[in-house]
Amino acid sequence: MKNFIFKILITGNASVGKTSLLRRYVDGKFDESSIMTVGVDFYTTELNFDNARCLLQLWDLGGQERFRYLLENFVMGARGALLLVDLTRMPRIGDILEWVNIARLHDLNLPILLIGTKFDLEDIIAVDDDSALHLKNTFNMIDFIKTSAKTGFNVEKAFETITKKLVSLSKY
Repeated sequence: MKNFIFKILITGNASVGKTSLLRRYVDGKFDESSIMTVGVDFYTTELNFDNARCLLQLWDLGGQERFRYLLENFVMGARGALLLVDLTRMPRIGDILEWVNIARLHDLNLPILLIGTKFDLEDIIAVDDDSALHLKNTFNMIDFIKTSAKTGFNVEKAFETITKKLVSLSKY
């Protein structure tokens, strides 16, 4: 069995659901009263598949603009990233560009997975699939997945997708 350690950045604007997604994935819980991440938070978990044991170091980057100057020190060594957008609010292209630039600061080809959050709020979804796929393609991201930290919908799929991509890139 091969062993891998992957540093994965969890990026996106404030209040898109980064910490909620991570808590659902790592602890299996959803907490409505999530508080703002100041700077960076850190989670680890293990994922096994295809004869590979993967230790995931998940770096929850605070989305507040006032913390962004801190982030370039934390992105070094990243192997992949999730870029989260709140499906109930149309993202600004400048914000997406800024997060892609932060994530790819040290690796222009860093694999990024676009994650649409809050899919459970179906009555107020503002981002349609075409808009999301346009963002994914514009910024050369590996895929787009809709998730809900509240219900758990596609949360595991998101982390499996980025991990499988990183394992496939590590075999060469």
